Amino acid sequence: MGKVIDGKAIAGVLQEKMKAQTAYFSMQFGRKPSLAVIMVGEDPASAVYVRNKIRACEAVGINSQSYKLPQDTEASYLIDLIDKLNKDSATDGILVQLPLPSHLDAKKLIPLISSKKDVDGFSAKNIGALMLDDRTGLYSCTPLGIIQLIKSTGINIAGKHAVVVGRSNEVGKPVAMMLLQNHATVTICHSKTESLGDYTRMADILVVAVGKEKLITADMVKEGAVVIDVGINRNAEGKLCGDVDFESVLPKCGFITPVPGGVGPMTIAMLMANTLKAAKRNVQ
Repeated sequence: MGKVIDGKAIAGVLQEKMKAQTAYFSMQFGRKPSLAVIMVGEDPASAVYVRNKIRACEAVGINSQSYKLPQDTEASYLIDLIDKLNKDSATDGILVQLPLPSHLDAKKLIPLISSKKDVDGFSAKNIGALMLDDRTGLYSCTPLGIIQLIKSTGINIAGKHAVVVGRSNEVGKPVAMMLLQNHATVTICHSKTESLGDYTRMADILVVAVGKEKLITADMVKEGAVVIDVGINRNAEGKLCGDVDFESVLPKCGFITPVPGGVGPMTIAMLMANTLKAAKRNVQ
């Protein structure tokens, strides 16, 4: 029987450590680290995510600036706001909650955030830093959290075969690079991969980030594998579930993350860590 990785508990421990670090920062520089969160529209899921991020800021002692903008906000207004926050020395991190309404192009707006304040790690400069193994960059929060979750099992990543299912810029590609940084042998699978199970059955570490309910079943998992489920879906009963068939995989794997309560809390913890990292750089 596999062990469930408690992402909420691990995130709580990390946040307690950050609480002490932010208190020291505040004592040194006379202000708290500060994160600006921009949300456009009334998407219910986004509202929950933003609320959780603001609560996390309060918990660790980070000042949060919340900008809740109407659905019909023009791109020009958002551009001006990002520019203003980029120039504000008291703002350390900027986050634009995705998805944006259809009339706003995230691919054009997100790159406007200064790479020094890009706490989501989505800018070309920060992605480039990851590719070049430059640890001064701000890396994507979810992949950072995934690596912490894997390490929490006590398993040495070096030398293991890691299979990543999903090739998104937000999760799949960056987590593959981080696994390489930790000396894993990495295979990336995606929607065009034929005979997916042939690859996933070879994985010592399996990371699934696709957004398809029960994509990974017990017969597709290696005995004793570490399984990280990044997917967030709604099942027929309206309950949150991941990309992995949790109930069938649990008895076979070594470790597995639940949905919810696995990767999600760690993503927010890493956002706090990135904001603190950005703040320390901002005052140097």
